[in-house]
Amino acid sequence: MIARAPFGCTGHLSSRAIFGAAALGAVDQGTADRALETARRHGVNHVDTAASYGDAELRLGPWMARERGAWFLATKTGERLRSPARDELHRSLERLRTDHVDLWQLHNLVDEREWEVALGPGGALEAATQARDEGLVRFLGVTGHGVEVAARHLASLERFPFDAVLLPYSYVMMRNERYAADFEALAATCAERGVAMQTIKAITRRPWAARPEGSATWYEPLQDPLAIELSLHWVLGRPDVFLATASDVALLPHVLGAVERFAARPSEAAMRRLAEEREMAPLFT
Repeated sequence: MIARAPFGCTGHLSSRAIFGAAALGAVDQGTADRALETARRHGVNHVDTAASYGDAELRLGPWMARERGAWFLATKTGERLRSPARDELHRSLERLRTDHVDLWQLHNLVDEREWEVALGPGGALEAATQARDEGLVRFLGVTGHGVEVAARHLASLERFPFDAVLLPYSYVMMRNERYAADFEALAATCAERGVAMQTIKAITRRPWAARPEGSATWYEPLQDPLAIELSLHWVLGRPDVFLATASDVALLPHVLGAVERFAARPSEAAMRRLAEEREMAPLFT
Protein backbone atom coordinates (compact mmCIF):
# COMPACT_ATOMS: atom_id res chain seq x y z
CA MET A 1 0.00 0.00 0.00
CA ILE A 2 1.08 3.58 -0.65
CA ALA A 3 2.44 5.30 2.44
CA ARG A 4 0.51 8.14 4.07
CA ALA A 5 1.71 11.32 5.75
CA PRO A 6 0.17 14.30 7.55
CA PHE A 7 -1.29 16.71 5.01
CA GLY A 8 0.06 19.89 6.51
CA CYS A 9 -1.87 20.94 9.60
CA THR A 10 -5.23 19.65 8.36
CA GLY A 11 -5.13 16.59 10.60
CA HIS A 12 -5.59 14.28 7.61
CA LEU A 13 -3.21 11.45 6.75
CA SER A 14 -3.11 11.60 2.96
CA SER A 15 -1.61 9.06 0.60
CA ARG A 16 1.65 10.48 -0.72
CA ALA A 17 0.27 9.94 -4.21
CA ILE A 18 -2.80 12.13 -4.77
CA PHE A 19 -5.15 11.00 -7.53
CA GLY A 20 -4.97 13.68 -10.23
CA ALA A 21 -8.54 13.75 -11.52
CA ALA A 22 -7.60 15.77 -14.59
CA ALA A 23 -7.21 12.26 -16.02
CA LEU A 24 -11.00 11.90 -15.86
CA GLY A 25 -11.85 15.02 -17.81
CA ALA A 26 -12.51 13.31 -21.14
CA VAL A 27 -13.30 9.67 -20.25
CA ASP A 28 -16.57 7.80 -19.75
CA GLN A 29 -17.86 6.72 -16.35
CA GLY A 30 -16.70 3.14 -16.76
CA THR A 31 -13.12 4.24 -17.43
CA ALA A 32 -13.27 6.63 -14.49
CA ASP A 33 -14.60 3.90 -12.21
CA ARG A 34 -11.76 1.55 -13.14
CA ALA A 35 -9.17 4.28 -12.52
CA LEU A 36 -10.61 5.09 -9.11
CA GLU A 37 -10.79 1.39 -8.20
CA THR A 38 -7.11 1.11 -9.12
CA ALA A 39 -6.29 4.13 -6.96
CA ARG A 40 -8.24 2.75 -4.02
CA ARG A 41 -6.59 -0.66 -4.36
CA HIS A 42 -3.19 1.00 -3.96
CA GLY A 43 -4.31 2.89 -0.87
CA VAL A 44 -4.96 6.34 -2.39
CA ASN A 45 -7.36 8.33 -0.21
CA HIS A 46 -6.94 11.86 -1.60
CA VAL A 47 -8.28 13.15 -4.93
CA ASP A 48 -7.58 16.49 -6.59
CA THR A 49 -9.81 17.92 -9.31
CA ALA A 50 -10.90 21.32 -10.67
CA ALA A 51 -13.97 22.96 -12.12
CA SER A 52 -12.04 23.37 -15.39
CA TYR A 53 -11.10 19.68 -15.78
CA GLY A 54 -13.78 18.81 -18.31
CA ASP A 55 -16.17 16.20 -16.88
CA ALA A 56 -13.87 15.19 -14.01
CA GLU A 57 -16.13 16.46 -11.23
CA LEU A 58 -19.10 14.65 -12.81
CA ARG A 59 -17.11 11.40 -12.97
CA LEU A 60 -16.19 11.74 -9.29
CA GLY A 61 -19.77 12.51 -8.29
CA PRO A 62 -21.06 8.91 -8.00
CA TRP A 63 -18.09 8.00 -5.82
CA MET A 64 -18.56 10.97 -3.52
CA ALA A 65 -22.28 10.22 -3.21
CA ARG A 66 -21.49 6.65 -2.09
CA GLU A 67 -18.35 7.01 0.00
CA ARG A 68 -17.62 10.66 0.69
CA GLY A 69 -15.89 9.91 4.00
CA ALA A 70 -13.27 7.70 2.35
CA TRP A 71 -11.70 10.53 0.34
CA PHE A 72 -10.01 13.82 1.09
CA LEU A 73 -11.57 15.82 -1.73
CA ALA A 74 -9.96 18.88 -3.31
CA THR A 75 -11.18 21.01 -6.18
CA LYS A 76 -10.27 24.41 -7.63
CA THR A 77 -11.69 27.60 -9.07
CA GLY A 78 -10.12 29.64 -11.83
CA GLU A 79 -12.39 32.61 -11.14
CA ARG A 80 -10.79 35.74 -9.72
CA LEU A 81 -13.81 37.69 -8.46
CA ARG A 82 -15.92 36.87 -5.41
CA SER A 83 -19.33 36.26 -6.97
CA PRO A 84 -18.21 34.13 -9.96
CA ALA A 85 -15.94 32.10 -7.68
CA ARG A 86 -18.78 31.43 -5.27
CA ASP A 87 -21.05 30.41 -8.14
CA GLU A 88 -18.37 28.05 -9.43
CA LEU A 89 -17.99 26.45 -6.00
CA HIS A 90 -21.71 25.72 -5.86
CA ARG A 91 -21.55 24.15 -9.33
CA SER A 92 -18.62 22.03 -8.18
CA LEU A 93 -20.51 20.85 -5.11
CA GLU A 94 -23.49 19.92 -7.27
CA ARG A 95 -21.35 18.07 -9.80
CA LEU A 96 -19.38 16.31 -7.07
CA ARG A 97 -22.61 15.37 -5.28
CA THR A 98 -21.38 16.53 -1.89
CA ASP A 99 -22.20 19.26 0.59
CA HIS A 100 -18.56 20.25 1.14
CA VAL A 101 -15.03 19.84 -0.15
CA ASP A 102 -12.00 19.38 2.07
CA LEU A 103 -9.73 21.71 0.11
CA TRP A 104 -10.74 24.51 -2.24
CA GLN A 105 -7.90 26.05 -4.21
CA LEU A 106 -7.40 29.23 -6.22
CA HIS A 107 -6.26 27.70 -9.50
CA ASN A 108 -3.07 28.74 -11.34
CA LEU A 109 -2.75 32.01 -9.46
CA VAL A 110 0.55 33.25 -10.87
CA ASP A 111 -0.11 36.31 -13.07
CA GLU A 112 0.51 39.39 -10.92
CA ARG A 113 -2.59 41.26 -12.05
CA GLU A 114 -4.86 38.26 -11.49
CA TRP A 115 -3.19 37.68 -8.12
CA GLU A 116 -3.98 41.23 -7.00
CA VAL A 117 -7.60 40.85 -8.08
CA ALA A 118 -8.15 37.43 -6.50
CA LEU A 119 -6.57 38.35 -3.17
CA GLY A 120 -7.89 41.93 -3.10
CA PRO A 121 -11.26 43.47 -2.17
CA GLY A 122 -14.12 41.67 -3.89
CA GLY A 123 -11.78 38.89 -5.01
CA ALA A 124 -12.07 35.11 -5.00
CA LEU A 125 -10.36 34.85 -1.63
CA GLU A 126 -13.36 36.55 -0.04
CA ALA A 127 -15.59 33.85 -1.51
CA ALA A 128 -13.19 31.22 -0.16
CA THR A 129 -13.15 32.52 3.40
CA GLN A 130 -16.93 32.93 3.40
CA ALA A 131 -17.36 29.35 2.13
CA ARG A 132 -15.04 28.13 4.87
CA ASP A 133 -17.05 29.99 7.49
CA GLU A 134 -20.22 28.38 6.13
CA GLY A 135 -18.76 24.86 6.18
CA LEU A 136 -18.78 24.44 2.40
CA VAL A 137 -15.00 24.03 2.42
CA ARG A 138 -12.66 23.02 5.21
CA PHE A 139 -9.28 24.25 4.00
CA LEU A 140 -7.95 26.69 1.41
CA GLY A 141 -5.06 26.44 -1.04
CA VAL A 142 -3.39 27.99 -4.05
CA THR A 143 -1.96 26.31 -7.16
CA GLY A 144 0.14 27.31 -10.14
CA HIS A 145 2.50 26.52 -13.01
CA GLY A 146 5.60 28.14 -14.48
CA VAL A 147 9.01 29.22 -13.20
CA GLU A 148 7.51 32.11 -11.21
CA VAL A 149 5.06 29.98 -9.25
CA ALA A 150 7.17 29.20 -6.17
CA ALA A 151 7.92 32.87 -5.60
CA ARG A 152 4.26 33.74 -6.19
CA HIS A 153 3.11 31.11 -3.70
CA LEU A 154 5.50 32.54 -1.14
CA ALA A 155 3.92 35.95 -1.68
CA SER A 156 0.47 34.36 -1.33
CA LEU A 157 1.43 32.87 2.04
CA GLU A 158 2.56 36.31 3.19
CA ARG A 159 -0.83 37.70 2.19
CA PHE A 160 -3.00 34.90 3.63
CA PRO A 161 -2.48 31.70 5.70
CA PHE A 162 -3.33 29.14 3.02
CA ASP A 163 -3.35 25.50 4.12
CA ALA A 164 -1.80 24.02 0.96
CA VAL A 165 0.15 24.92 -2.17
CA LEU A 166 0.59 23.02 -5.43
CA LEU A 167 3.38 23.49 -7.99
CA PRO A 168 5.77 21.63 -10.33
CA TYR A 169 8.60 19.57 -8.88
CA SER A 170 10.86 17.22 -10.83
CA TYR A 171 14.52 16.45 -11.29
CA VAL A 172 14.85 18.48 -14.49
CA MET A 173 12.76 21.37 -13.16
CA MET A 174 15.02 21.67 -10.13
CA ARG A 175 18.08 21.98 -12.35
CA ASN A 176 16.88 25.53 -12.99
CA GLU A 177 18.84 27.35 -10.27
CA ARG A 178 16.37 30.21 -9.97
CA TYR A 179 13.41 27.88 -9.64
CA ALA A 180 15.24 25.64 -7.18
CA ALA A 181 16.10 28.60 -4.95
CA ASP A 182 12.49 29.82 -4.96
CA PHE A 183 11.21 26.31 -4.32
CA GLU A 184 13.50 25.87 -1.31
CA ALA A 185 12.44 29.22 0.13
CA LEU A 186 8.80 28.21 -0.25
CA ALA A 187 9.47 24.78 1.27
CA ALA A 188 11.09 26.36 4.32
CA THR A 189 8.07 28.60 4.88
CA CYS A 190 5.66 25.69 4.40
CA ALA A 191 7.59 23.60 6.93
CA GLU A 192 7.58 26.43 9.45
CA ARG A 193 3.84 27.10 9.07
CA GLY A 194 2.55 23.58 8.51
CA VAL A 195 1.43 24.18 4.92
CA ALA A 196 1.00 21.06 2.77
CA MET A 197 3.13 20.94 -0.40
CA GLN A 198 1.59 19.20 -3.41
CA THR A 199 3.70 18.65 -6.51
CA ILE A 200 2.89 18.01 -10.16
CA LYS A 201 4.62 17.08 -13.42
CA ALA A 202 6.87 14.44 -11.81
CA ILE A 203 7.09 12.28 -14.94
CA THR A 204 7.51 15.02 -17.52
CA ARG A 205 9.92 13.99 -20.26
CA ARG A 206 9.72 17.23 -22.26
CA PRO A 207 7.22 19.56 -23.97
CA TRP A 208 5.45 18.09 -26.99
CA ALA A 209 6.87 20.78 -29.30
CA ALA A 210 6.18 19.63 -32.89
CA ARG A 211 5.90 15.92 -32.01
CA PRO A 212 2.53 14.12 -32.30
CA GLU A 213 0.75 14.05 -28.94
CA GLY A 214 0.57 10.40 -27.98
CA SER A 215 -0.75 10.82 -24.43
CA ALA A 216 -3.59 12.59 -22.66
CA THR A 217 -1.07 14.70 -20.75
CA TRP A 218 -0.34 18.19 -22.10
CA TYR A 219 3.38 17.38 -21.99
CA GLU A 220 5.24 14.35 -23.27
CA PRO A 221 5.44 11.98 -20.29
CA LEU A 222 7.95 9.29 -19.54
CA GLN A 223 6.42 6.00 -20.67
CA ASP A 224 8.64 3.09 -19.65
CA PRO A 225 8.22 1.79 -16.09
CA LEU A 226 11.87 2.17 -15.05
CA ALA A 227 12.02 5.83 -16.08
CA ILE A 228 8.70 6.51 -14.35
CA GLU A 229 9.92 4.79 -11.20
CA LEU A 230 13.19 6.69 -11.04
CA SER A 231 11.46 10.04 -11.55
CA LEU A 232 8.77 9.37 -8.97
CA HIS A 233 11.23 8.02 -6.43
CA TRP A 234 13.31 11.16 -6.85
CA VAL A 235 10.26 13.27 -5.94
CA LEU A 236 9.26 11.01 -3.04
CA GLY A 237 12.81 11.19 -1.74
CA ARG A 238 11.79 14.57 -0.41
CA PRO A 239 9.63 13.60 2.59
CA ASP A 240 7.79 16.93 2.86
CA VAL A 241 5.93 16.68 -0.47
CA PHE A 242 2.98 14.85 -2.00
CA LEU A 243 2.76 14.11 -5.72
CA ALA A 244 -0.28 14.21 -7.95
CA THR A 245 -0.64 11.43 -10.50
CA ALA A 246 -0.45 12.28 -14.21
CA SER A 247 -3.52 13.21 -16.24
CA ASP A 248 -3.57 9.98 -18.28
CA VAL A 249 -5.46 6.95 -16.95
CA ALA A 250 -3.27 4.66 -19.06
CA LEU A 251 -0.23 5.66 -16.98
CA LEU A 252 -1.96 5.31 -13.62
CA PRO A 253 -1.05 1.65 -12.85
CA HIS A 254 2.63 2.32 -13.60
CA VAL A 255 2.62 5.46 -11.46
CA LEU A 256 0.86 3.94 -8.46
CA GLY A 257 2.92 0.77 -8.60
CA ALA A 258 6.12 2.81 -8.61
CA VAL A 259 4.94 4.94 -5.68
CA GLU A 260 4.04 1.82 -3.73
CA ARG A 261 7.57 0.44 -4.23
CA PHE A 262 9.33 3.60 -3.04
CA ALA A 263 12.21 3.00 -0.64
CA ALA A 264 14.87 5.65 -1.32
CA ARG A 265 15.73 8.53 -3.66
CA PRO A 266 17.87 7.51 -6.68
CA SER A 267 21.41 8.81 -6.86
CA GLU A 268 22.36 11.98 -8.70
CA ALA A 269 24.30 9.85 -11.19
CA ALA A 270 21.25 7.71 -11.93
CA MET A 271 19.06 10.76 -12.48
CA ARG A 272 21.63 12.51 -14.65
CA ARG A 273 21.92 9.40 -16.79
CA LEU A 274 18.13 9.13 -17.07
CA ALA A 275 17.79 12.78 -18.10
CA GLU A 276 20.45 12.38 -20.78
CA GLU A 277 19.20 9.07 -22.16
CA ARG A 278 15.55 10.20 -22.32
CA GLU A 279 16.47 13.69 -23.54
CA MET A 280 14.45 15.18 -20.70
CA ALA A 281 13.72 18.90 -20.61
CA PRO A 282 11.73 21.08 -18.19
CA LEU A 283 8.16 21.87 -19.15
CA PHE A 284 8.59 25.46 -17.99
CA THR A 285 11.54 27.69 -18.84
